[in-house]
Amino acid sequence: MYIVIAGGGLVGRNLARSLVEARHDVVVIDKERSVCEYIYAKLGAVSINGNATNIDILEDAGIHKADVAVALTRTDADNLSIAVLAKNFGVPRVFARMRNAKYEPAYKAVGVESIINVVALSANRLLLEIEQPEIKQVAMLAGGRAAVVLAKIPDHSPANGKTIAQVAQSAAFPEKCVITGILQGEPEQFVIPRGNVVLNSGDRVFLAAHPDDVRQAANFFLGKKK
Repeated sequence: MYIVIAGGGLVGRNLARSLVEARHDVVVIDKERSVCEYIYAKLGAVSINGNATNIDILEDAGIHKADVAVALTRTDADNLSIAVLAKNFGVPRVFARMRNAKYEPAYKAVGVESIINVVALSANRLLLEIEQPEIKQVAMLAGGRAAVVLAKIPDHSPANGKTIAQVAQSAAFPEKCVITGILQGEPEQFVIPRGNVVLNSGDRVFLAAHPDDVRQAANFFLGKKK
């Protein structure tokens, strides 16, 4: 994916590092030249020195071809402006940091996909939401070091028709990820994930682990090779 990040602070840098390691194309915009130099030299991401609310700067960053835009500046007014401009350029998915809850209706009105409250903000959470739009994040624990997500099993999933025990023994399923619950049937009922419980397409599975392991487990359930 091609991802533009507005704001090279701690979260922006950590997110850029993780996305580069995951082989995404990343451009970071920041007002501070020293921050841009660090991001380029240490993280391997393209950096642009400037104000991300400036349409010319966004164009220089390639906003017109971005799959994702992330607004992580220090103010809601700037983040909202960036979100509006990104949507105007047709960016499919826009994420934004929210400092003041009064801005939430405005973020929703312009089509921001995920509004991240500054209290819950972490690079791991953003990475998970950017790379895994098919799964629903339930909680982020221990300062972003653990995640609980809900993933729906598609027809082509390797988990379809398998028991919990068989899934846990699969080499593609991370050892340190735990299946904490299953929603099955119509109407949905919560099922305790014992080893002999059979998973079927349409089931929704709760997964708990470090965000890296959650991504791997979600890829397994969704039938993705990555």
